[in-house]
Amino acid sequence: MDAELDALAPTPSLLVEIDTFDHNLRIMGATHPGRRLRTHVKAFKSTAMAARVAAAGHPTFCCATIREVEGMAAAGLGDDLLLANEVLDARRLGAVAATGARVTVAVDSAETVDAAAAGGVPAVLVDVNVGLPRCGCDPSDAGRLADRARAAGLEVRGVMGYEGHIVGLDDRGERIAGVAAAMERLLAAHADVGGGIVSAGGTGTWDINTWATEIQAGSFLLMDTDYARLDLPFRTALFVLGRVISVNPAQGYAVADVGLKSLGMDHGKPSIDGHSVWFCSDEHVTFAPRDGGRLPAIGELVRVRTAHVDPTVARHEVFHVVRGHEKVDEWPIDLRHW
Repeated sequence: MDAELDALAPTPSLLVEIDTFDHNLRIMGATHPGRRLRTHVKAFKSTAMAARVAAAGHPTFCCATIREVEGMAAAGLGDDLLLANEVLDARRLGAVAATGARVTVAVDSAETVDAAAAGGVPAVLVDVNVGLPRCGCDPSDAGRLADRARAAGLEVRGVMGYEGHIVGLDDRGERIAGVAAAMERLLAAHADVGGGIVSAGGTGTWDINTWATEIQAGSFLLMDTDYARLDLPFRTALFVLGRVISVNPAQGYAVADVGLKSLGMDHGKPSIDGHSVWFCSDEHVTFAPRDGGRLPAIGELVRVRTAHVDPTVARHEVFHVVRGHEKVDEWPIDLRHW
């Protein structure tokens, strides 16, 4: 299993299959060309990866943390950065905007509007609750917040609303109905707010959400097993490379050095092709071959598929970019932390 990558790096390490990554980007870009795709940086936290997305014609990005905004701008990727999250101290964002980057921040209250103005952020999107019990104002309050923002000298670019309670539903029909209901709420708010942007969507609703002017997807580039159970055309490009460190022939299982500290586990256990994963502990994954398969030997490398891309990536410092079994590049994960 991956003997050619034996000298790649100490395990566990992140692998990105570059041809699969490019396939996923082409599929998404064909439906959402140019600025219709506002790629969500939080899924991969790497300016090198973001630069490849921008080179493919998608220069606008969505961020989840101030650190991501700062790093993207410093890397020359500040054409249009949206912090799709509320902050109560926007001074660091204002400092980024002062360098010439275009920075927009989400607001859903008088306090966040005032923070944006005080911090020197020039533009906002009104964040609307479309059904996910997280951030976002009531649709009926969106117009009032837009008025407050304009009175404070801010540009109101439009609205955003994330249908995160819909993107992972197994049944496509339920996703279609759920997105329609969520976007009805968002468009009602947009009628009161104005502006040219209706920002929404994610990997699970990438082709369903036809109401938004831009789609905030990110996981599609790398994929995980949680999204892989849906009817999506994107393929797994991300693997955690591990090494078998112990084998129990009597009980028929092996242990690799890929555990809780190298995997996001909030969406469930990882998977290993041809094997059943029994459980993960801090530094270990215990697994066994299925259907009479061969038990791997100590020292063999295995590719582990994560159930959730974002928190898995945040546990690592670099992507090892491969084509098959050959390493072709290395992308630092330089947007970690806050």
